[in-house]
Amino acid sequence: MRITVVGAGAWGTALAIAFSRQHEVTLWGRDAAQMVDMQANRLNRRYLPDCPLPERLHLSADLSEAVVGVELVLVVTPIAGLRPTLKELARLRVDAPLLWACKGFEAGSSLLPHQVVAEEFPRLKTIGVLSGPSFAKEVAQGLPAAVSLASENYAFARDFARELHSPLLRIYANDDLVGVEVGGAVKNVMAIATGVADGLGFGMNARAALITRGLAEITRLAMALGGSQQSMLGLSGVGDLILTCTGALSRNRQVGLKLAEGKSLQTILQELGHVAEGVPTAREVLKMAERLQVDMPITAAVCELLYHQATPQSVVESLLGRTPKPEFGNG
Repeated sequence: MRITVVGAGAWGTALAIAFSRQHEVTLWGRDAAQMVDMQANRLNRRYLPDCPLPERLHLSADLSEAVVGVELVLVVTPIAGLRPTLKELARLRVDAPLLWACKGFEAGSSLLPHQVVAEEFPRLKTIGVLSGPSFAKEVAQGLPAAVSLASENYAFARDFARELHSPLLRIYANDDLVGVEVGGAVKNVMAIATGVADGLGFGMNARAALITRGLAEITRLAMALGGSQQSMLGLSGVGDLILTCTGALSRNRQVGLKLAEGKSLQTILQELGHVAEGVPTAREVLKMAERLQVDMPITAAVCELLYHQATPQSVVESLLGRTPKPEFGNG
């Protein structure tokens, strides 16, 4: 299969490496100088300096050239870059099946990625999301991982999951597009909270409690938006949540750890040098939760930290001081 991966960040590069093991893959990046450097060194020195690029992986900074004869387009940009990228693909009249690997809600509109895609490609029915517990570095290194390919068109999800599946990157078809996207988006917010708790030295008991109650929050929102509770128990629910809340490679967890140190958000983001999607997503999630009247106290606490100058200690005290409720109730 001829695949074009749009976006040469860490995750786009990792997926391009993984899929090039059995498909003809072109990796497109917006920064022409970066692509020249990657071609010369066969490395993405900025994002994955320890992961050589296969010789068969084609690199391009010319999107019109990269999509000629393509059989699948995989958009791997931050959520902020999804709509501009789709507009460019529409301008080039690309009509190939489309997957995306963005995680978040679009800033301002609070739209999930599939809603953005529907606005920019209203007639395209072969669309879906690729999401799940998967650090880019490990996928690029060829370590085993498993993710979901979700689409409202289940036949499309099933067929393309089979095409893309490999022993090292196992892909499972899912028809719960909303649930998979919500899980992938909100787990980043929960990872910030977990990082704060870890940074304050609250221990593993507290971490387990946060992850579990975080899953309850994600599930409430997903179901309010039409997602399935079952998906929350799968790869893009509890799987992605556990990885992002506990893994040392998690950028969102790093944000929480650094907040616990008393660093400013601006300083933290400068030090990371990568996008931490949980930061902009937290505000959109809380806005959505308030509109739908879904109780999301951990998300609200993260927003207090990120946007209202609350201290980590005061936020934690507020969470710990909440009135006890039934475990499987609405709060």
